Amino acid sequence: MLLKDLNNKVLNQMSNDMKVNVFSLPKVEKIVVSVGLGPNKDNKELIGLIGKELALITGQKPKETKAKKSISGFKVREGQHIGYAVTIRGDRMWQFLSRIINVVLPRIRDFDGISEKSIDNSGNLSFSVKEQISFPEIKPDEIKSIWGMTITVSLDKKTDPKIAKAYYSGLGFIFKSER
Repeated sequence: MLLKDLNNKVLNQMSNDMKVNVFSLPKVEKIVVSVGLGPNKDNKELIGLIGKELALITGQKPKETKAKKSISGFKVREGQHIGYAVTIRGDRMWQFLSRIINVVLPRIRDFDGISEKSIDNSGNLSFSVKEQISFPEIKPDEIKSIWGMTITVSLDKKTDPKIAKAYYSGLGFIFKSER
């Protein structure tokens, strides 16, 4: 079953259980994938490779993020390239979410679920993947550096975290308390 179809099934089930209109329930609106360059911010070759690998993982070109102001403690200058960000919507979003749930998270070593604290007060889910090797698009013998990313799944309306957790669980996310 496609994740998009499962989404509709989960929403209908939640609507029946909670006795509310299905249109009042949250739905996934977008996914934002962000990568900070950290110590690699001065290595031009590595920056380009990270951008290419992120494009391969997400299926679209990442946007460069630049520093808004200089911070001497972090050795960052205003306007310096410090990371990448990709916003995914529509069918590509559902395909990416399906890969995250069914392929990437199970491939992470010692994965015991996502913390319930990863859901904010608006119902959005944020979690990190520490190595890009978990994605099937990346060939481990061709990488030059290990880097991680933060993935944020945003809902279309502000939602109670308990309702959001039920929705995410229905989609297939595994939380630590479920094991």
